Amino acid sequence: MRVLGVDPGSRFMGYGVVEERRGRLTHVGHGVIKVDPDAPLPHRLMVLHAELAGALSKYRPEAVSVEGVFTFRNARSALVLGHARGVALLAAAQKGLPVFEYPPARVKRSVGAGGADGKDAVARMVCALLKLEAIERADASDALAVALCHLNQGRAAGLVVGTSRSARSKSRKGAAALLADRLSPSYRRPEAR
Repeated sequence: MRVLGVDPGSRFMGYGVVEERRGRLTHVGHGVIKVDPDAPLPHRLMVLHAELAGALSKYRPEAVSVEGVFTFRNARSALVLGHARGVALLAAAQKGLPVFEYPPARVKRSVGAGGADGKDAVARMVCALLKLEAIERADASDALAVALCHLNQGRAAGLVVGTSRSARSKSRKGAAALLADRLSPSYRRPEAR
């Protein structure tokens, strides 16, 4: 199972790709899409879309996970971030990929950082989990954390490749069912009664 995580932003958008291989989480790649902060918003969104679409084509993930919205004091900042998130959702949808969203607090907990911990703590935990020496920007480490969060959710639900059929059949609700179907083509749901 290969997941591309996205840390959305209108000036810097981080992405990180993690794969579950034989029960191990493996770093595949990561990057930060940087745009000219002085460019008009439509141009920045176009660049974000093109670059993220390129990363999706290069890494060919099976799912995309995006950090969810959190509370902003500044309505304009929230609106601009919403545009960037929309670009990420659109790029994934155009590739026919399922998209999963996770709140920032859940992303932090999934890598072992506390809710009050900052980006440095998340970066340290991501590096430890993926056996990386360092990650150059917090945008990339946050994106890797979002990908790890999704894989950890799937592991907890028994939806990762290699789990038993009975474990998969216990968790067939909404997006989890879609993920299970994508992971195992031979898996069939029982007929409705």
